[in-house]
Amino acid sequence: MSTTTLHIKNMVCNRCIKVVNDEFEKLNLPIISIELGVVEVDDELSGIQLLEVKEVLQDNGFELIDDKKGQLVDSIKTLIIERIHHNENVGETVNSSSYLSSTLGYDYSYLSKLFSSVEGQTIEQYIIRQKIERAKELMVYNELSLKEIAWQLGYSSVQHLSNQFKKITGLTPSHFRQLKDNKRKPLDKV
Repeated sequence: MSTTTLHIKNMVCNRCIKVVNDEFEKLNLPIISIELGVVEVDDELSGIQLLEVKEVLQDNGFELIDDKKGQLVDSIKTLIIERIHHNENVGETVNSSSYLSSTLGYDYSYLSKLFSSVEGQTIEQYIIRQKIERAKELMVYNELSLKEIAWQLGYSSVQHLSNQFKKITGLTPSHFRQLKDNKRKPLDKV
């Protein structure tokens, strides 16, 4: 018996994994493993099954990625999201270029050029946008000071975080905290 590995765009959190798992169960597709962006099914999918999978994924805001370059770009995004939004090693100092290169096994300049050509933004811009979304989330919870948030996201200072925050959102962090509608974005829309 063979298996099928599917690469899925927009799987960015544990709830996404649950939704995909539930939908595959409804389609009677036995899952061997599932993680952010990748599902391995214990069967070779027929054309009809593949169409069903594509349809159910699209209905839930996901998308199958067919080409290798698209899969690599999605892997970059998944690693960045995991590192910024789900990282237990707060204040980690390993730089992103080294982390992505070593994890994915490609030269960073190749990853950078590929990402920019597919996404229309640099990896660094994407990382900054993800950090700002995480900062917004942490500010909404109102459990950490701005200094603690800056440290957790790896900023050298509160001023550095504040400058990037204002550049991306048009608001200072303190003004953002005062807003009732905090204007957060879903991670797959960042």
